[in-house]
Amino acid sequence: MSRGRNRWSWSSHRRRRHSLSRSTRAELQFPVSRLDRLLRLGPNAQRLSSSTPIFLAGILEYLTAHILDLAGVEARSSHDVRITPEHVQRALDNHEYLSRLFQPGAFPRVSAMPVPEDRL
Repeated sequence: MSRGRNRWSWSSHRRRRHSLSRSTRAELQFPVSRLDRLLRLGPNAQRLSSSTPIFLAGILEYLTAHILDLAGVEARSSHDVRITPEHVQRALDNHEYLSRLFQPGAFPRVSAMPVPEDRL
């Protein structure tokens, strides 16, 4: 038997590692790449860190899970199996902080950006 190159060497058996999405790497259900794409469409795209969409996806996932958990408690208290929009609304109204977060006018819009005095 020749000592030449074995055709079953380890180099030919290396498996290519499948690429993992950023959502999978961060162990999130919300789409990190989609949030990144949508954030980059805004006017402050140059100011974004590479971890910004990951944190935003985590925050949105946490808020959604918390709201659905509260809505599930509301559904169980009314002897329902399914969560309906009414259960979500009741859960938001009954929670102290979430009711303030989702009030109209909770986030006031700024009509114009303030101009620094040295540019006047």
